[in-house]
Amino acid sequence: MEASRATTAEALALGGVRRVLADYVTLTKPRVQLLLLLTTVTTMYVAGDPSMSLVALTVLGGSLSAGGAAAVNHYWDRDIDAQMRRTATRPVPSGRVSPRAALVYGLVLGALSFVVLATTVNLLSAFLALAGFLGYVFVYTIWLKRTTPQNIVIGGAAGAVPPLVGWAAVTGGLDPAALYLFAIVFYWTPPHFWALSLLMKDEYARVGVPMMPVVHGEVETRRQIVLYTTLLVVLTLLPVAFGFFGAIYAAGAALLGGAFLHLSIRLQRRADRRSALRTYLFSLAYLALLFGAMVVDARVLG
Repeated sequence: MEASRATTAEALALGGVRRVLADYVTLTKPRVQLLLLLTTVTTMYVAGDPSMSLVALTVLGGSLSAGGAAAVNHYWDRDIDAQMRRTATRPVPSGRVSPRAALVYGLVLGALSFVVLATTVNLLSAFLALAGFLGYVFVYTIWLKRTTPQNIVIGGAAGAVPPLVGWAAVTGGLDPAALYLFAIVFYWTPPHFWALSLLMKDEYARVGVPMMPVVHGEVETRRQIVLYTTLLVVLTLLPVAFGFFGAIYAAGAALLGGAFLHLSIRLQRRADRRSALRTYLFSLAYLALLFGAMVVDARVLG
């Protein structure tokens, strides 16, 4: 009997440890990180021929930076997260992780990111990752998110930093091609996030977050999605005109851009949740496939 009780206690303790570990992983928003890190890795192979160790260390540093910023975001937004159905079960608003622990955790991860990149990659990549961390925390989360419907437009610059980190890690510098990759992610962010915000409009309105559909309405938001998607498609073709990429990338950018624009226009016309969800989900695949096309183009034609 006592052996059975001991086994049960050990199982409960192990389950508790797993729950804690899972919560701290959740604080880093790993699913959001995956796409950001993909743009970092693909950019590295566009910029040159990095070793596996360099890729791994750059990914580690970038992951620590993005994860730390996400954890601080969990800390700062705990009040509104508690009121939204989608976020109420997150570790901090649910009470499983204390606000102070989340804040310390985020700051430690951000500091570790700088140390890892500065000592194993180079200083430029470390400072760029730090700029992304500070931009997401102070510019987007603390300043813009609760004050302006342009929050995701301006604050989106923080999410566009990973390609710069990847380029700097390989080359030790930045050039116009790297800035184009930054601009592509920057212009991709508004239509991607606004499609999601159409699905979350009521929850954002309830907690007073001035997302585009809350402040300017769904009609204007859908119009802005079409506008930014059009700008994005044009922007993605400019690197071809300037000779940064060749025919493979051009074909991929044209096909993906055409599909994205089609979905955006259909969303504007139909104005339903299904179209918003399709546009949002495609935007995720769009960015991954676009950066993948860059790598194929660079490897085959470079």
